[in-house]
Amino acid sequence: MTSSSAPTVRVFTVDQANAMLPLVSAIVADIVELSRDVISRRERIVDLERRTNYDNAPRVYAEELRLVKDELQSDSQRLQSYVEELRDLGVEPKSGPEGLVDFPAIINGKAVYLCWKLGEPEVSHWHEMDAGFAGRQPIEVDSLTQN
Repeated sequence: MTSSSAPTVRVFTVDQANAMLPLVSAIVADIVELSRDVISRRERIVDLERRTNYDNAPRVYAEELRLVKDELQSDSQRLQSYVEELRDLGVEPKSGPEGLVDFPAIINGKAVYLCWKLGEPEVSHWHEMDAGFAGRQPIEVDSLTQN
């Protein structure tokens, strides 16, 4: 009996990745919008903490600080649920509010990522597993291994 501790990775063809884009795009759009809100709230917390420590009316800022921290915690949990939703689909979300995702794939017998960015009409690029967005290359249909 053998067991594997590594999770099974879903491998996508370009057609499969493109077929999932309506759902993936909706989730990624939510992630991008919520990421911007989280960044804004973090900046507001820094400002409120400064004001609470140095201004003459800390009570007002302390209450707002508590509310903003509560909202940040709630939004962070929602953000994590969106990320998990993508991972459950077999898609790898990239950190940050840029709207990047990778679909594991095979090109010329080699494991790679099909790379898509929010706003692009279809999956049309790929990159090596360790190359990231900067290493994106256009997909040449004749080089793809179909599953």
